[in-house]
Amino acid sequence: MSTAEPGAEPGDDQVRMTAWVRGTVQGVGFRWFTRASALSIGGLTGFALNLGDGRVQVVAEGSRGNCEALLGWLRTGDTPGNVTGVTEIWDEPRGGYEGFLIR
Repeated sequence: MSTAEPGAEPGDDQVRMTAWVRGTVQGVGFRWFTRASALSIGGLTGFALNLGDGRVQVVAEGSRGNCEALLGWLRTGDTPGNVTGVTEIWDEPRGGYEGFLIR
């Protein structure tokens, strides 16, 4: 189901992207830089969270294009630490976030 406004550009559908980032991504400022990147891209809400297994979970809601931009940044290698892999899933937005938080 498309949630884009009539006349919106392709890729502007509102989505929820959940990514799990593997590697040396805890204790290196990764969540802070992820939040800064999300705020720089703009139009995203969600959070970055350290998981008990050493991964960071990133949840972002906004336009598909903006979520893809954040996902691209996560995969660039221009992040703190050392990212060895990123797995993501796409879904319908759930809402309920105010801004982009570090949890």
